[in-house]
Amino acid sequence: MAAKKMGLGRGLNVLIPEQKKEEKDPVVAKPKEKIKEVIKEVEVVKEVEVVKEVEVIKEVEKEITLKLSEIEPNRNQPRKQFDEDGLEELAESIKQFGVIQPLVVQKKEDYYEIIAGERRWRAARMAGLKKVPVIIRDYEEQKVLEVALIENIQRQNLNPMEEAKAYERLNQEFNLTQDEIAKKVSKSRVAITNTMRLLKLDERVQKMVEEELISSGHARCLLSLSQNDMQYEAATKIMDMGLSVREAESLVKRMANPAKKEEVKPNEHEYLFKEIEENMKQRFGTKVHINEKKNHKGKIEIEYYSHEDLERIIDMLQSI
Repeated sequence: MAAKKMGLGRGLNVLIPEQKKEEKDPVVAKPKEKIKEVIKEVEVVKEVEVVKEVEVIKEVEKEITLKLSEIEPNRNQPRKQFDEDGLEELAESIKQFGVIQPLVVQKKEDYYEIIAGERRWRAARMAGLKKVPVIIRDYEEQKVLEVALIENIQRQNLNPMEEAKAYERLNQEFNLTQDEIAKKVSKSRVAITNTMRLLKLDERVQKMVEEELISSGHARCLLSLSQNDMQYEAATKIMDMGLSVREAESLVKRMANPAKKEEVKPNEHEYLFKEIEENMKQRFGTKVHINEKKNHKGKIEIEYYSHEDLERIIDMLQSI
């Protein structure tokens, strides 16, 4: 019986040797190895996410073609005035060569809004194009204003008043300081300050700056005049007389500090004549005027109001 038991035991051993080995020596990963595996899995997931994000960005940045009817201008575009002659020239160029630089737009609910390139969009319409190349980007409102502002400043497309209003929006709506604005548009803080000061001018003067009737240099000198009517009067004189900025500064200085008229004090002779006039008036009973001329010459005028009055005065003179 003992021999059979031993035989059975050896037979099972031979049939399932690996199972017994696994039971005796199970492979258990160490804690550090588990952490490394988890980190690797996270890194793989992150790499996949980054790749997906890059693919999305590439897709957004890809240049495509849109119908002009699908695109609308940005209502907050800093630039409000477009030179018609310049647009016509650009339209002729677009007819020959097309729109070389794509517009930058962002997707809205049922249309695309222009971030940069409204002038090209307008000229393309004038040229009769139906479609234009665009790049789609997704910006926040502040970024849209910044991009539009920077593009126009770099191209020198904004007049001083448009520039001032754009800076004011960045300051008031987005709480950017003048230093922060200066860094974004690559200008000095002083330049930003001087431009924004133009908004303190009389509205009629601001209109003259917009229409390039006077320059921003002329306009800045007018800020020393506190009254709006005086600013407008000075601006009109600058325009009509074609004054330089330096000449305008002199004009404004004179208007701000008009020369005081000196009070003419009567001299000793005038005091004496007044006294004599008063004495003769009392004596003759009528008005008497002494008019002194040059070289100590002059005349005495005695008024009379009737023939009888004249005879009375003559009698008095003869009796002297």
